[in-house]
Amino acid sequence: MDCAPWSDLSEPSVTYVPATVTRSAKIVVAGGFGVGKTTLIGSVSEVRPLRMEEPITQASAGVDDLRRAPHKTTTTVAMDFGRIHMAGGRIALYLFGLPGQSRFQPLWEDLAEGALGCLVLADTRDLDASHDALGLLDGADIPYAVAINAFAEAPVYPEEELREALTLDADTPLTVCDARDRTSSLHALITLTEYLSEHRSAALMESRR
Repeated sequence: MDCAPWSDLSEPSVTYVPATVTRSAKIVVAGGFGVGKTTLIGSVSEVRPLRMEEPITQASAGVDDLRRAPHKTTTTVAMDFGRIHMAGGRIALYLFGLPGQSRFQPLWEDLAEGALGCLVLADTRDLDASHDALGLLDGADIPYAVAINAFAEAPVYPEEELREALTLDADTPLTVCDARDRTSSLHALITLTEYLSEHRSAALMESRR
């Protein structure tokens, strides 16, 4: 994969869609509050990521659970956005990060419209926080993969226990990543895109029967 990371330099490495791009896809990144969606998109985006964040204020007390993220000072209130290129620059993936709190569900539905698929981030310290996003995707019939964001202090469970806790279908991809690490995050996205390709091929074959 020949793509370069965005950095904090004054100029982003890529500011345009290369002429080599022949296909594009919208991918959403979902999951609970503080699970690492903003971090993952920032780690892989080749353009300066768009972040719509606001400071966490006293108004969020009792609403947003900060016990697992006591140093978190901002929260996404609309979306994150990034872009990467794959397959030798022929495919552009547009990444849209959904806000984690369930009160933003109407916005989730708008942002998820037209998405080819979704990468759902999960935290083993609170797997229940992923259920709202998973329910939305199932209801909208959007295929998805799940990536466990490996926080250092989070417990580790066998895959079968994770699948049962998240009520995943047998063919739904489940992987592990570190959202801070570009290579690890890219592997999670590759897992999703390979699944989407297989899912699309299966759907085409079924339609031709």
